[in-house]
Amino acid sequence: MRERARSLPALAAAIGLLGAGAGLGVPALWRSGSPPAAVGQPASPRAASAGLRSQLPLLGTSRLTSLTLPVAKLPPGRGVTVAPLHGLLQADMIVVASSSVPAGTLAAIRRLPGVTDAQAVEAAKIQVNGRYTAMLGVAPSAFRGYAAKATAASDQLWQSVADGAVAVSYTMGRLDKLPLGGTVRAAGARRENLPVGGFGTVGIEGVEAVVSHAVARSLGMPASNAIVISAPHANLASLATAVKRVIPHGAATEPLMTQVSAGVTSTEATAAGVSGLAGSGASAGQARIVTMLNAALGRQGLPYVWGASGPAAFDCSGLVQWSFAQAGIRMPRVAADQARTGPAVSVSQLQPGDLLFYHTDPTDPGYISHVAIYLGGGRMIQAPQPGQNVEVVPADTGSEFAGAVRVDPALAAAVAGSI
Repeated sequence: MRERARSLPALAAAIGLLGAGAGLGVPALWRSGSPPAAVGQPASPRAASAGLRSQLPLLGTSRLTSLTLPVAKLPPGRGVTVAPLHGLLQADMIVVASSSVPAGTLAAIRRLPGVTDAQAVEAAKIQVNGRYTAMLGVAPSAFRGYAAKATAASDQLWQSVADGAVAVSYTMGRLDKLPLGGTVRAAGARRENLPVGGFGTVGIEGVEAVVSHAVARSLGMPASNAIVISAPHANLASLATAVKRVIPHGAATEPLMTQVSAGVTSTEATAAGVSGLAGSGASAGQARIVTMLNAALGRQGLPYVWGASGPAAFDCSGLVQWSFAQAGIRMPRVAADQARTGPAVSVSQLQPGDLLFYHTDPTDPGYISHVAIYLGGGRMIQAPQPGQNVEVVPADTGSEFAGAVRVDPALAAAVAGSI
C-alpha cells in the first residue's frame, strides 16, 4: 500500500478543480467546503457487509491482488491498445490552471530535483447524471500507475477508458447506482452520453471520474490544464516552491496525499497554523458537544442521500458537518478531511462527540471513506448508505476501523478553510 507522511493543509479533496459545467460562466476553484455538489461517502462497514458482499465477494479483503474490480464488458472501441502496467506511481502534487498549461511547463517540472514522473491531464468539474463530479482527462497507458493498486492493474478498465468510456470511483459507482456497462449523461461545455467502463479508485482524493484526453476535450475541458506530479522522496514544501517558479501566473499548486490513519500530531497542527492542540478531554467544550450530539440525534430517521449535507437528508460526512455546524464548529466536507481535525484517540479513551473513521473502499483500502459520531455507551450515530436512514447502532471497531479523532475546533476550521 502506498503511503507518505501526512502534511497539513493537505488539499487533496479540493485539487483546485475548475468549473467547466454548462451554465458556469467562468472557471472557479472548487473549494470542497461548499462545492456545487458535495462528494459523498460509502456505506458503513456493517451496512457494507450486509448489502454489498453479494455483489463483490471480496469486499474488505486486504489481498488487493485477488480483488476483481467491477468492470463492464464493452464492445471493442477504436482507441489505441493500452500498454501494460509498468509500476505504481505516487501522486504527490497537482498543478491546475484555468487554461492550457504551456508545453514547456511540463518539461520544466520533469527536470526539477526529486520529480520522478509528471503527466499532463485535463481537470474540471463535470456534471454526471446531473451531479457535479471531479473528473480528469488522461492518457490511460501513462496515467494508470497513479491509480490505486487494484485499479492500476485492471487492463480492461483502462482499455475501456481509451475506447471512450468513463471509469468512476467505487464510491460513486455503487452509491450513485451508476449502470456498469450502461451509459451516463456527462455535461461540461458540451454534452455526451458515455458508457461506464468500470468502478475503481483513482488514488487522488476527491477525483471521482476518469476519461481519455479525447473525451475530456469533447466535453469542453481545457486541454492539458493540469499536471500530476510524482516525487515520492522530495520535500513537498521545497518542491512546491520550485514548481511555482515554472508554472504560469494564476495556476494553483496543491500537495496530494493518501490518508491512511485518523488523527494529527501537534507538529502537523502547528504546520496548519494551530497551536495548543488538545490531546485529552472534550476539546470542543462540553456545552458544544452536547449541542452537536442533540443536533445529530434529532436527524434520526432522515434518509441517506449520497452528497447530501442536510437538513433533511445526509451522507455520512454531511451528517457530521451539519451537526457540528449547529454547535458553531466549522468542519470540512469529506470524511478523509474530517479525519484530520484533531488528535487520535484510543478506543479505551473514547468520549461522546469523538469521530469514528473507517476504510470501506475495497479498491483502495487505505482511504478513509466513512465516518460516524460516537455517542457514548458503545453506541454511534451514522448516515449509513442509500436506502437507509440516519441511525443509532453499536459502535464498530472491527477490521475496517481506521481510528478515532477528538475534534479540535480551531484545527477543524483551518482544515475546512484550506479546502
